[in-house]
Amino acid sequence: MKIAVSIFSFLAILIGTVLFMQFQVYSDEVGSVDKGYKYSQEIEIVYRGGSLDIRQHFKNLPKEELTIEWPRNSINPNCFIENEHSCARLSEDSKKFKEGETRAQSISYVIPLENGLQSRKLMKNVLATLKNGNVQFSTVHITTEQEIEGQWVTGLPLIGEQKLSLVNYSMFSGEGPVKDLFWQDGGFRLQNEIGALSIYSKTPLKPGFYEKLQNVKFISEEHLAVINGTNIDGIEGSRMLFLPNITVEKVQQKVIITQVETNYDFGESPHWLKEMVASFLTGTVFGSEKTKYVSATITSQMTDDQLAEWKERLLEMEGKTLNTESLDALLSEVLGASTKYLTMNAQTNQPYPFLFNDPRKIYVNEEKQSDIQVVLKDAEVLYSADSLLKHLGYDVSIGENGYYVTSETRAFRFPNDSGFYVFNQRRYNTVSLPVKQVAGQYFIEESWLQRLFLVELKKSEERITITAPGN
Repeated sequence: MKIAVSIFSFLAILIGTVLFMQFQVYSDEVGSVDKGYKYSQEIEIVYRGGSLDIRQHFKNLPKEELTIEWPRNSINPNCFIENEHSCARLSEDSKKFKEGETRAQSISYVIPLENGLQSRKLMKNVLATLKNGNVQFSTVHITTEQEIEGQWVTGLPLIGEQKLSLVNYSMFSGEGPVKDLFWQDGGFRLQNEIGALSIYSKTPLKPGFYEKLQNVKFISEEHLAVINGTNIDGIEGSRMLFLPNITVEKVQQKVIITQVETNYDFGESPHWLKEMVASFLTGTVFGSEKTKYVSATITSQMTDDQLAEWKERLLEMEGKTLNTESLDALLSEVLGASTKYLTMNAQTNQPYPFLFNDPRKIYVNEEKQSDIQVVLKDAEVLYSADSLLKHLGYDVSIGENGYYVTSETRAFRFPNDSGFYVFNQRRYNTVSLPVKQVAGQYFIEESWLQRLFLVELKKSEERITITAPGN
């Protein structure tokens, strides 16, 4: 085993030298711990005796105190003495790197693997991290005993592999962090690299697959490993995408959605909202029918300049929270008029039409009401009928013959599609509909509201005041 370790060390130094200058690129980018900071790392992993023996070297550290987040299932956390300074900042309880000037520190730990190394088993969150830190560059060396043959995947680009007399060695290196490990035997291997994607598969993929994939526009250049297959737990990995029966369309959608989720915080937003953002960022509409409808509708409302501004504003939102409300606010700014289009689509199963909303506060008989919508559709100003009429003292209901509005002395019936309405048992013909449905919700047109319900309506820059007779 000593010979194996010696060979491993030699290869690590030989190949690692090529990357030395890349590490230095990030050495001057250290920031405050409170604001988040950047560091790079080199990780040595040896599989033996049913566990992973790991040595992790943190580089370009800030001088402030740093908290070490050990893997949950790790044992034997310790210092790794690489030189006289490599553990100078490690606290006695191994939970922190103390404040200090030494910018490189090394630790070691063991990850026991239940049932040993299993093919197609995704090993999640098996590497240590530093709290509030952002990994700028990672290099990972993995060795296994010679008789254990298979392909390792980390999510980083595969730099090289060596099959030696005593050990098998793999090296991965690239920008960003690495959290998970995956191993599979049986001829599974790296088939190709296309841009920021590494494609792993047990069987070769047709040349046409790669030709089409080269034409797909992605959102970021962060490297991802795309695996043609599944893992035995059916879970997703960090920077690893499992796609059985792989196609270009599957890769496009999975990768782009993953990148969008990485760049933005969507919280509990519906999936179609992520697809919509991804569609505008890439210029390619894809996803569910609702996504396609919403994206096409928004596009139809914009000029070319507004569309370019919309995309630019979405890019500026990177790292922030996106939901229907925040995106409606952004969309309203771009269009120069208020809309709740995305919020309303999130509240209905059926596609909701594009409407502009009057953003002014609504007062009924001098009391502010938050449940009344005022929208502009087909050059008409419409008020949400149910809530407004109830605030005016009427009861509303939907019957077989239309929409009913009643009080102690007044009774209306508005048929859905006929050119008349009924007031106190008397029929009146109309050219336009006083009450109409928009996406299943009833609205009353402004001039009809004043004429039939005898209200006084005043508008200012800040508010709309609706006053019933006698108030």
